[in-house]
Amino acid sequence: MKYPFYHYIARRYLFSRKSMGAINIISAVSVCGVTLATLALICTLSVFNGFHNLVESMFTHFDPELRIEAARGKKFVPTDSLLAALRGLPDIDVVSPTLEDQAMAQYKDRQTMVTVKGVGDDFLALTTFSDILIGEAPFMLSDDAFDYGILGVQIPHILGSGLHFIDPLTLYAPRRGTRVNLANPLQNVTSLSLYNPGLVFCVNQEKYDASYVVTSLDFARRLFGEPAAVTALELRTSPGSSIPRVKRQLSRLLGPDYVIKDRYEQQADVYRIVSVEKFISYLFLSFILLIACFNIIGSVSMLILDKRPDLGTLRSLGATDGQLARIFIHEAHLIALAGALIGLVLGTLLCLGQQRFGWLTLGGSGAFVIEAYPVSVHLTDVLLVLVTVVVVSALAVRIPVRRLARRAVQKTDE
Repeated sequence: MKYPFYHYIARRYLFSRKSMGAINIISAVSVCGVTLATLALICTLSVFNGFHNLVESMFTHFDPELRIEAARGKKFVPTDSLLAALRGLPDIDVVSPTLEDQAMAQYKDRQTMVTVKGVGDDFLALTTFSDILIGEAPFMLSDDAFDYGILGVQIPHILGSGLHFIDPLTLYAPRRGTRVNLANPLQNVTSLSLYNPGLVFCVNQEKYDASYVVTSLDFARRLFGEPAAVTALELRTSPGSSIPRVKRQLSRLLGPDYVIKDRYEQQADVYRIVSVEKFISYLFLSFILLIACFNIIGSVSMLILDKRPDLGTLRSLGATDGQLARIFIHEAHLIALAGALIGLVLGTLLCLGQQRFGWLTLGGSGAFVIEAYPVSVHLTDVLLVLVTVVVVSALAVRIPVRRLARRAVQKTDE
């Protein structure tokens, strides 16, 4: 006989009162277990999304949308035709050459290694760098008399100069193509001085705040002896442009001699760490979800014992062993789905509440960049968690419940 009502019977079994109250309690515990595991999944993934967005917002102030580098070597000389072709693209608003290299910075009797980044006059139009500047002075990298450098916020502390130093900061860089003179090593070193414009920048990342000095492109070229070469061409796209599409267009235009990097590829190590941690957390919580699903087996097994008289009646009506087993398999799926839906709703509401009110704080008395845990609920994560619960519960309960139901049917026949 074709038996189309197994799902209806499963729903009746789920919500109806059982002869033994313990079955209702165990069923509720099973739902709660799946609910808590689902809630933990959605909250954990949302917190990692929040940290991902936080890191992205930090680097956005300093890193360009797209960056063109040489495929081989550290530096290259951009031709006039290349610059004209890039500036002629309708999706490109700003093309700014930059030159970066290592140098030693000295202020009075203290020294530290820094990365000097020489930028063009359109640097402020390239990024939102002005949003992370600290100080009341106007942005200025050179004038008729002096060269200026904007330091990462930790460098003045390292050098003991303070944020507003009067004496010049001396930078030393080895000269290209010269032999080292052991008798007078300074002959092989270029030294130039930078003055303080009254500004420092703060990215809240030690990679930048403790090592970067932003200055003019002309100063960097004189310091490193590079009259024409650059380390990168940094680009800002037009509003509404698709970064992946522009990137593919640039790859076709420039060929294999150049590498085009978006913001994620410029900070690949940082984003990879966040992604790996998120994936590992997802695996561990999925394993906890699997353990929670085993509670469903105990609940359904007791339900099978409680409904054994009904199995004989259904068998007399023509139901097959497989159809009877599907009743309890569907019952297990309903328990898992109920827990998943409740967990998704509660987890989403908890994340939205954390995002709005910041209930859970990081502590540390202002030692962190933010006060509360950042969260960001993504629809893809919600769907992933829902699919995970359905798949894990199906794998966990299908075979055991089928065997339990068949044994119960066989005992009924006896």
